[in-house]
Amino acid sequence: MCRVASDVPQVHQTLSGTNADSEPRVFESLRKRPRPRAERYEIGRSLRKDVPRRTLGDWKVDSERRDPIALIERSHEGRVPGLVPVRVARMAASPYGFLRGSAVVMADDVAGLPSTGITPVVCGDAHLGNVGFYASPERDLVLDLNDFDEAHPGAWEWDLRRLVASTWVAGRETGASEDKCRDAVLTCARAYRDELRHLAQEPLFARSFERIDMRGIEKHGTESSLSKELARAAKRARKRTSDRALPRFTKKDGDGRRIVEEPPLITRLPDAEADALAEGLDEYMGTLDPHWARMLGGYTLVDVAHKVVGVGSVGLRAYVALLEGSSEKDVIFLQLKQARRSVIAEHVHGKDAWHRHQGQRVVEYQQALQTVSDPLLGWTTVDGRQFYVRQFRNMKGSVSLDRISAKALANYAGIAGRLLAKGHARTSGASMIAGYLGKGSNVDEAMAAFARAYADQTEADHEALLKAVKSGRMESRS
Repeated sequence: MCRVASDVPQVHQTLSGTNADSEPRVFESLRKRPRPRAERYEIGRSLRKDVPRRTLGDWKVDSERRDPIALIERSHEGRVPGLVPVRVARMAASPYGFLRGSAVVMADDVAGLPSTGITPVVCGDAHLGNVGFYASPERDLVLDLNDFDEAHPGAWEWDLRRLVASTWVAGRETGASEDKCRDAVLTCARAYRDELRHLAQEPLFARSFERIDMRGIEKHGTESSLSKELARAAKRARKRTSDRALPRFTKKDGDGRRIVEEPPLITRLPDAEADALAEGLDEYMGTLDPHWARMLGGYTLVDVAHKVVGVGSVGLRAYVALLEGSSEKDVIFLQLKQARRSVIAEHVHGKDAWHRHQGQRVVEYQQALQTVSDPLLGWTTVDGRQFYVRQFRNMKGSVSLDRISAKALANYAGIAGRLLAKGHARTSGASMIAGYLGKGSNVDEAMAAFARAYADQTEADHEALLKAVKSGRMESRS
């Protein structure tokens, strides 16, 4: 469980409609004056006595009780059985692949480590690969956190630990030396600290508009190989739109345009399941802002299919829906992704289910952490399962970490650290976190110590997965 100091006020915020009947909303009343910012800063500063900053570098493991393979097996419960081997194969491909797919393992690990008890809304899966491009509602290309399946109020340290650990693991896979990996982690942690301290001094309203787009990236002094890869990734992202996806994912036949099967990754649905999905999309329309619901009402659902995505999500139900407008190239692809309880929720609330609808949780916390979000974000329920809905082709793209230098990795990790700080500062607790962090490098050094130790642990866990596959305990299929 998150270690909460007795004098830390409850700063996390639930969002409209997400809390269960037993959980009160904790928005501040407009008639109640909040604690002064200076007081919040001093509360955070005082937490250094209870949780010395050096202890954030601790990594202690009880090898007799810790069983990462059992946790992964538990996370496979409820997934499509035939796709679980595909997920295992993606995790077995590399230590970084393992890290991407094992959020449940790391959540269980970090929940027992020292933390301040300051709990903004956190990403829950803040690894380096979950930073990328996407289109704003104005069709500008924006760089931000872009995966929120595990988003939930939680300890800010959990997010930062996952980000720095993923940076060290990624650095090793790109051939960077241990010193270069350390440099990248120090850059990431320092960027988080600097940005958080800066935003803590800004008005709450002003924080809500901070963002990085292609024009703003240059301000961060990107290294040449990173600049080239960012430009390359941005160029690819701009091509990832619904109309350009037509020849890749569809074909025309006597019944009109249909999504092409590519078993086991893209498969057609039985009629009953397709009908249930269509009903779910009708329900989803009611979760959109009125303008976007009216706009989407001008399209017709012409086909649906099951499509495997990601690493951590493989085996969960994920669908792609093709909507057609008044002309052949006027199309929108929507993606429906099954949403389950966040892997960090049990470490904050135990067995209590805090959110009524997990799809709504994902959507509202995504909107809380991102400066701008997909305007077609919404949620629905299909056959008793909860989903969130978004554009499938929304100019999404990411940097290929294996194509950048060690110096560029540090630069990119710094950008990721700033984005993580921006997300946390948009929700709550920024002044207290800033007070705890301070101006020095204590937290940076602690995170470097943790990242290296957890990179070693990730490699050991990856080996354990390979042994589980070899012994037949787990099936793997590319």
